[in-house]
Amino acid sequence: MGRFMKMQKAWEILGNSMSRALYDSKLRALRQDSEVSEDISLEEMMVEDNGEIFEMFYQCRCGDYFSIDSSEFEKMGYTLSRDECWISIETPDAFPASVVLPCGSCSLQVRLLINADAKVPIDDNLQCVS
Repeated sequence: MGRFMKMQKAWEILGNSMSRALYDSKLRALRQDSEVSEDISLEEMMVEDNGEIFEMFYQCRCGDYFSIDSSEFEKMGYTLSRDECWISIETPDAFPASVVLPCGSCSLQVRLLINADAKVPIDDNLQCVS
């Protein structure tokens, strides 16, 4: 296929919101097929809330962390909301999803499993401890 035809095909896919969403979904699935050291849930993550943006961490066996922040969730299409005790993460299609997170220092990766309408406690709020 010639270069122009490849560019035309890319424009057709990326220029249409429905075909672009399908393309993005397939690309995410391919990326998530890579080897991961373990699967983790949102509930296993630690939350650091900085007001507008929060970051979620999970400690790697090397001592560093796997992390993802709220802006990355939003770029992937998740809806985030927060109250005094919880951060709620809603999946765009109401089905469980996952994302592969690399360690900040070593080559290990984990798969973060995101259940539909997940809630994660904000650890630093002592009022929420029951």
